[in-house]
Amino acid sequence: MTGLVIFDNDGVLVDSERLANTILAELLTEAGLPYTFDEAVRDFMGGSMKSMRENAEAQLGRPLPADLEDRYHQRLFDGFAHLQAIEGVEDVLDQLDAAGTPYCLASSGTHRRIRTALTAVGFLDRFAGRIFSAEDVAHGKPAPDLFLHAAASQGVPPADCVVVEDSPLGVAAANAAGMTVFGYAGMTDPAKLATAREVFHKMSSLPGLISGA
Repeated sequence: MTGLVIFDNDGVLVDSERLANTILAELLTEAGLPYTFDEAVRDFMGGSMKSMRENAEAQLGRPLPADLEDRYHQRLFDGFAHLQAIEGVEDVLDQLDAAGTPYCLASSGTHRRIRTALTAVGFLDRFAGRIFSAEDVAHGKPAPDLFLHAAASQGVPPADCVVVEDSPLGVAAANAAGMTVFGYAGMTDPAKLATAREVFHKMSSLPGLISGA
């Protein structure tokens, strides 16, 4: 029985991954590390900015500009004025509410980024008090820390949690936490989510997967 549904944010609740990875690729290229959008998705999607910096600096052989994250978030938040919810996800939340199934959010993004995105699509009140960020734990995805922290905060054993993720890093983190994970292949190659319990392509499929978990 599902005791808690844990949603990733970017690419699962809000349609922000295309914008975010376009901006990141541009900034890394400007910093002397040429990156395409597809390469940014491949290397960084689902991870924290801290892990991105560590990875990129290892490739570059020197530090990235100190203000790169600030410039990234400024461009991102400017773009959030046009942010949309993932198609069908509001209906999923409505069904969970109607069934009395608890849910929360656990994202690699900062609290500011999460709250800005949720506000833009009108979801902030739905997740009030149930928002967890990689800023809250020592190790972000693919470590299980963030999901375990979310489950503990909600008083639900990991084995009773279902995670909805769209990135390989997130799927790996959920598996490491001992949770059931469903991979949303909205923008992700389904093969990269193959270690999820099941991969789905439309949010309308999710309630059935959750009820059968």
